[in-house]
Amino acid sequence: MSLSGLLSVSVRPKTVCFHRRAFRSSAITSKALAFSLNNVASSVVKPKAVVDHGEAKVLRMLMFGKPGAGKGTLSGRLVKKYDVLSLSSGDLLRQHIAERTEVGLMAKEIVASGGLLPDDIMLKVVSSKLDLLRSKHWLLDGFPRTVGQGKLLDDHLKQQGTPLSLIVNLDVPDDVILSRISDRWVHLPSGRVYNLSYNRPKVQGLDDVTGEPLTKRPDDNPAVFAHRLEKFYESTSPLLEYYRSQPPLYRVKMVTLSGSTSDEIWPQLESVVRANFPHIKERAESREQKRRTSLSEAVLAREEASAAKLKR
Repeated sequence: MSLSGLLSVSVRPKTVCFHRRAFRSSAITSKALAFSLNNVASSVVKPKAVVDHGEAKVLRMLMFGKPGAGKGTLSGRLVKKYDVLSLSSGDLLRQHIAERTEVGLMAKEIVASGGLLPDDIMLKVVSSKLDLLRSKHWLLDGFPRTVGQGKLLDDHLKQQGTPLSLIVNLDVPDDVILSRISDRWVHLPSGRVYNLSYNRPKVQGLDDVTGEPLTKRPDDNPAVFAHRLEKFYESTSPLLEYYRSQPPLYRVKMVTLSGSTSDEIWPQLESVVRANFPHIKERAESREQKRRTSLSEAVLAREEASAAKLKR
């Protein structure tokens, strides 16, 4: 049965007549439809959801920023505090290859030959996971990187009725990032990162947890950074412009957050998320930590008040 519009059902003795009419929602028509099509409802294929761009208040997010702008740090804070899944296109690709899925076998062959994965294969890698998360809040990292990939992802999500709902662009000055990566040291086995400017190790040159030596990443130097920055402007700037140029019906909410450190940008990011997705939940451990902090502050306040009384 094909339903291109809402069906009105009139019940007469021994006959059932269907009349086509314009789409309109009301309690009466909903009840009539449910009653009259009760026996065939299970056989009707529901159409894809319309483009809602966040009306359902589901966070489907991309974050862009220059290399070293703090995307990893801010994403980690968001995922740690809120019920948001962080998806890395690189991790998903490695999972497909390890599990020897159809797309994983295709990707492995291309990678082994030294080739670049076509955009349509990368889309399959990413969409195979996103399609399972229709009502979940997620943040996608590493894809898309070009306008072509952006269009493919956009079209797929719209067809699924799960369009992007937020794009965040991190605006950190180039000189700040250059200074940051010049002062950056890393514990390679764990990935822990230290910075001599604002996050120094307890012992110079040693990891706080293991005491093992810290090292410099090969790409943490001005020459490599300049090249990476140039590639960013070549690929990401047009991609951002693509999203800005979409017609109003399909235009995703975009915000630019500015600052010199992740600590400056984090309150802005959290404010945007809370304002636009008010039903997003904090993780249980985050709520417990907040409760303990509040109790500690209350106890401290009482102790200070008692001390003040004794001095009088």
